[in-house]
Amino acid sequence: MFTSRILGKQTISNMTFHDFVSGITLGSIAANLAFNYKLSHSLITVALLIFFGISFLVSKIALENRTWNRLVSGTPTVVIENGKILDDNMRKIRYTLDSLAQSLREKDIFNMEEVEYACLEDHGKLSVKKKSEYEWVTRKDLKLQAAAVQSFPVELIMDGKIMEDNLAHNGLTAQWLEQMLQQRGKSVSEVFYAVRGTQNQLYFDYYQDHINHPID
Repeated sequence: MFTSRILGKQTISNMTFHDFVSGITLGSIAANLAFNYKLSHSLITVALLIFFGISFLVSKIALENRTWNRLVSGTPTVVIENGKILDDNMRKIRYTLDSLAQSLREKDIFNMEEVEYACLEDHGKLSVKKKSEYEWVTRKDLKLQAAAVQSFPVELIMDGKIMEDNLAHNGLTAQWLEQMLQQRGKSVSEVFYAVRGTQNQLYFDYYQDHINHPID
């Protein structure tokens, strides 16, 4: 866990080929360290540290050198261009029509004709640009006034405990929070979860929800 933490979040999310191989190899070495009693633990530990060092160095170089990053992580592949499926590109990366259709459905696209461009990213996710006639209308298209700038949600209470650091970082106080609860006839001990939303609205979830038969 310590080595994966240092290598970065990509070890467990949006993994490139290098991240995937690094994660599998580190897991195998760690498993041998834990369960293989025939091998010297000191040798396995050294192997783990050496591989960690190599992986860290490769990741570091990839951040600084774009060519090296492409070599290690791969490059995106266009699979649909101008609404046409590029079967040659799909064969090169062994990407099937079934996989393409499934990835499009995951993006709520059930008709291939809606797609202008589709690109398979190096971490395996499909990025899609719809044809203009199928894209959502925006406020700018309708010449409507833009919505107010939204802030990041701030968690105020979790499991009945006030998140003091979150309050302090956002210029809020426990006294203010208790006052908001008093206006609702509640106390901190009654709140399971509380958050200030993107438009500064408050949401409270209480331990007593008065739901007699909750869905499993």
